[in-house]
Amino acid sequence: MKNIVVIGAGTMGNGIAHTFAQTGFKVNLVDVSEEALQKGISTISKNLDRIIAKGNLTEEQKAETIGNISTFTQLSDACGNAELIVEAATENLDLKLKIFKQMDELAPENCILTTNTSSISITKIASVTQRPEKVIGMHFMNPVPIMRLVEIIKGYSTSIETFDAIFEMSKTLGKVPVEVNDYPGFVANRILMPMINEAIETLYNGVAGVEEIDTVMKLGMAHPMGPLQLADFIGLDVCLAILNVMYDGFKNPKYAPNPLLVNMVTAGKLGVKSGEGFYDYSESKKAEKVAERFIK
Repeated sequence: MKNIVVIGAGTMGNGIAHTFAQTGFKVNLVDVSEEALQKGISTISKNLDRIIAKGNLTEEQKAETIGNISTFTQLSDACGNAELIVEAATENLDLKLKIFKQMDELAPENCILTTNTSSISITKIASVTQRPEKVIGMHFMNPVPIMRLVEIIKGYSTSIETFDAIFEMSKTLGKVPVEVNDYPGFVANRILMPMINEAIETLYNGVAGVEEIDTVMKLGMAHPMGPLQLADFIGLDVCLAILNVMYDGFKNPKYAPNPLLVNMVTAGKLGVKSGEGFYDYSESKKAEKVAERFIK
């Protein structure tokens, strides 16, 4: 497989496109707007510059990587010769089902269809296609060019051949693939999101403040980032969506999102992407200042 299509030029999509392109794959990056595509390419360029500054990439290799990426606003124009499509759109079931129907109709018969979903059932997504044996989850971690883990999630009908192909391809990208079965939240988020939700619960109940909770987890548990800072980095809307998927899937109250999280998302306080979450990012993208709402 050399011809890759990535759907979505946002944080995960441009990171996935970057990773494939830097490894030598030809990538067609698709998004609904030209503005989103240009922003995605700009992000890739800046991230490559950071690698150059560390002495791990040359200007020629950067040019080659960028040259491996073509942009499209129409999926129909992008996937005529696709051998692998990676969907990296918003974590929304209806949107993903719509995209997978289109992917299935437009992609060549031999093309493998993958999703970067962090929680939604691969089996459910595959059910809207005529090739469920060729549908699989490929859950990259953010930031994609740096994080080595990829959860490889088999749907109920995913074939051994499809699994093996994607597992080996992940190694080609310099990643460490881990086999995971298709249950809500998979492994990473099934463990991570309840921890983040419990940190929010701890704040909600007045046990400790934002910085105090994050400091305990960073110094006491050797986490590189506190759970509230991490939630801001992921996006509180994404955290809420994943918790809702797990709550709906398991019907277990331990996955029910905390009311504070629900209110923050409703108010548009989504973390880094909106400029405010548990921290205030109006002056810096680093979690250096607690949001005024949580200052005692």
